[in-house]
Amino acid sequence: MSFWRKKRVFALFLAAFVIFMFLSSSMVGRMLYPIRFEEDIKLNSEKYELDPFLIAAIIRVESNFKVDIESKKGAFGLMQLMPDTSEWIVEMGHFSPEYKQNLHNPKVSIQLGSWYLNWLHKQFKGNTVAVIAGYNAGQGNVNRWMQNNEWDGTLERTDAIPFGETRHYIQRVLYYYNKYHKLYAQEWGMSEHKQKSIGQAP
Repeated sequence: MSFWRKKRVFALFLAAFVIFMFLSSSMVGRMLYPIRFEEDIKLNSEKYELDPFLIAAIIRVESNFKVDIESKKGAFGLMQLMPDTSEWIVEMGHFSPEYKQNLHNPKVSIQLGSWYLNWLHKQFKGNTVAVIAGYNAGQGNVNRWMQNNEWDGTLERTDAIPFGETRHYIQRVLYYYNKYHKLYAQEWGMSEHKQKSIGQAP
């Protein structure tokens, strides 16, 4: 076998190996970070003008996509909404009263949770980090921290957030958000310019 032919064969093997590793990495990544209820997430992300991977990341952190789950504090469903918060969302969003009895239903949980995220986005003027904090700690607490200059609402200053749980929550949500975006953005037809800026001023 000639020298140049050997180089071509080696290059082909190298290219095949790189492609195999790339595909394997993507496949392994999707096995480790699956997204369930894709259609409901996509539907509600469009309806409420949200990044679908933010919805997916919050579901992952809140319930790990488990439907029949209830926290020690009494939160229900995929998006772990408290009963009083759910009642408020149903009333403010003019949803059917039946939603209050169906918080374990994935469609109901995702729709109510997405509506709430949209509402928080409006309250915090598009500051997604503050939205994530508000989803965990409550809008009132986050407003108070920012009004009292305890926290400036940026990702860089999350160490100033008084609640350790909320600091950790933000980091976890953003971790999964970045994983999902890396693994699924191309398949879901999302390019970089469509991705909402997280951690930056609106």
